[in-house]
Amino acid sequence: MSSSDDTPKLRMTPRETAEEVAHRIEREQRSARLQRESRLNESLAPFRVGSVSYLNAVPLTRGLEEEILYAVPSRLAELLRRDELDAALVSLAEVLLTDRYDVLDEIAIASLGEVQSILLAHRKPLEEAREIFFDPASITSVNLLRVLLAERGLKPEVKPLAALDFAALPDYALLIGDPALDFVLGPHRHETWDLGAAWFEMTNLPFVYAVWALRRGVENSTLRRQLREARDFGLDTLDDIIRNRTEYDYNFRKDYLGWHVHYHMGADEKRGIAKFIELLRKHGLGPVYEPKFVS
Repeated sequence: MSSSDDTPKLRMTPRETAEEVAHRIEREQRSARLQRESRLNESLAPFRVGSVSYLNAVPLTRGLEEEILYAVPSRLAELLRRDELDAALVSLAEVLLTDRYDVLDEIAIASLGEVQSILLAHRKPLEEAREIFFDPASITSVNLLRVLLAERGLKPEVKPLAALDFAALPDYALLIGDPALDFVLGPHRHETWDLGAAWFEMTNLPFVYAVWALRRGVENSTLRRQLREARDFGLDTLDDIIRNRTEYDYNFRKDYLGWHVHYHMGADEKRGIAKFIELLRKHGLGPVYEPKFVS
């Protein structure tokens, strides 16, 4: 008969320290993110998709970066009109002034107040403006500027800016996207008028700057699902995006992407779009079409 000393002993797994638990959770989360990103990769074909390369668009194409054509908003609009893209993240005005797209519902680049990356740089008072030069990459912003000024009784002539040379910027210049951020964060002698803040002060509504425009009449349910998944992935990993991007500094990225810009389009955003349509029509900046949303 075996002695009690021969009885197998149970061995307890050593208890994890708090640091080990944190590392394990981080590894598991990293693995889940990689699997999620892998599922998104190579999922767009045969669709051709374009987006802007600005920092504020990064969360909307998370996991799809290698498949996206990047261009400025005006160039993306040209490619869409020629049916050389099936979907693009374009300026809101493109879908309001051109009745040929569907708009992917629930996703947008928008702000509720100050946006920081769409601004009028001016050395003289707004009321003295006779000419305003705008970044030709812009579509929505120049129309938003026209509306904001028209509501103040101002109708200066707007002209395309020949070059983004901050050292030779005219008295009045409309800047958008990363160039606007470069300008406002660098040394400059202009004052700045943030158009997102001006819109909110006037309407108490958010403003939608960009949406996913889809070629109408094309079966794209798979594409719509993938664009939603990319946005969800981007928002779920927004802290990683903020931490790992290199544009500007960490605190600015955190403030800009986590506060000034948001990526949903709900009832308030649609009321903002409706108000923009109303004002575009009021000031003769049309014809203007109602957006056609698809889920």
